[in-house]
Amino acid sequence: MRRPLLPRSALALLALLGALVVAFPSPARAATLTQVTGFGSNPGNLSMYAYRPDGLPSGAPLVVAMHGCTQSAGDYFGHSGWSKYADLWKFALVLPEQKSANNFNSCFNWFQTGDTARGQGEALSIKQMVDYAVAQYGSAPSRVYVTGLSAGGAMTSVMLAAYPDVFAGGAVMSGIAYGCGTDLTSGTLCLTSQKGYSPQQWGDKVRGAHPGYSGPYPRVSIWQGTSDTTVYPFNADQLRDQWTNVWGISQTASRTSSLPGGTTLKEYDDTTGKPAVRTYTISGMAHGLPVDPGSATDQCGTTGQYYLDTICSSYRIAQTWGLDGGGEEPPGGLPAPTGVTVTGTGDTTVSLSWNAVNGASGYNVYRDGAKVTASPVTGTNHTDTGLTAGKGYAYAVAAVDSAGAEGGRSATVSATTTGGSSGQCVRASNYAHTVAGRAYVQYGLTYARGSGQSMGLWNVATIHSLRETAPDYWVLADGEC
Repeated sequence: MRRPLLPRSALALLALLGALVVAFPSPARAATLTQVTGFGSNPGNLSMYAYRPDGLPSGAPLVVAMHGCTQSAGDYFGHSGWSKYADLWKFALVLPEQKSANNFNSCFNWFQTGDTARGQGEALSIKQMVDYAVAQYGSAPSRVYVTGLSAGGAMTSVMLAAYPDVFAGGAVMSGIAYGCGTDLTSGTLCLTSQKGYSPQQWGDKVRGAHPGYSGPYPRVSIWQGTSDTTVYPFNADQLRDQWTNVWGISQTASRTSSLPGGTTLKEYDDTTGKPAVRTYTISGMAHGLPVDPGSATDQCGTTGQYYLDTICSSYRIAQTWGLDGGGEEPPGGLPAPTGVTVTGTGDTTVSLSWNAVNGASGYNVYRDGAKVTASPVTGTNHTDTGLTAGKGYAYAVAAVDSAGAEGGRSATVSATTTGGSSGQCVRASNYAHTVAGRAYVQYGLTYARGSGQSMGLWNVATIHSLRETAPDYWVLADGEC
């Protein structure tokens, strides 16, 4: 008779252990970085990854973090240290990821006008990721922040300029000022050649990204190494000039201090005495993200290519955003209204309603980031008038207390006015649409001009209908013409 491979006493022990496994199942798997699909029309053809720490409460902040060239969302998640503070202080992370089909080096296309304008391309894809996180994770719409390294830093500049109504703050890590480049050639020159623009010219580029916007701009921090030979250090000066001008403050620092890792911090205060712009200059650091591996609270990240052991930048940034429970909070003490709903549309009107906020004496209504109510609305509904027929608009609402202080802004809702059906409707190949100016091409894919809706491959075989709902604003209208 064959002898067992283990003595009977060992077999009995294994049986006992098996019974224990059944009686005491393994704990639930901890939170992990997860790819998200179906977050929107995704005209920029990006991938979305998200991290929701265990025990994430409703109304928690949201941080959007973007990788640099040749990197990935997982790479940035693993090295940057942001996951440590998401776990510690309970906020969600969204990590957009570029595809090599869009850019050979997996760089975000911060220099392509079709990807940097509000409502188009990659910028719109990232905005849709934010909208998804707010809706699905319960993230606070008034506490959304954005950061990124190198090309991700330049894309951070894009998001802060194009969507100042979405982001409360941003941190540009070895990045580029908004509007520096408009194509690959000019964008490449931005890395090593100064533009020579005045602060006013730099500021005008941001103001031009969202014309008519009258709300508060995000607070911005700028990080740069003095030995960076990829993105030259003068880029930090151009970013400082841009954002101090947007804030209407001096380019002379209000104060200067020294931090670990050979880091010099300069702060530029707004009219209330709070820093609106910060610059962090790391002596001797090359091109990369500042990290400081270790177990202390102010230590984070792991070293690697473009992750350099100097100072934990994620900790410092999170502190300035108040993610640790202190520091900067959103304006006002009232929460953002919930339940904002479009209750009706006409050719020139959009009607809205929302849930009441305790302690509110009125509400400000914003259309496309600009306040449209001359004085706070006293009820919980409003009808916006004087609009263009057949055009899409985005609305948000903020509560106002008896002292006139505005609280957090709600998530945006979209509405399209009726009418406008007399606008031309054209059915043609993607090739013909682009030749006629109704669409544009990016890396072999076609997008409707204005709406940025994806139309598939750029060729004569793919056919779509497009309708013009406003001047030079086209939407997919398959089945209509």
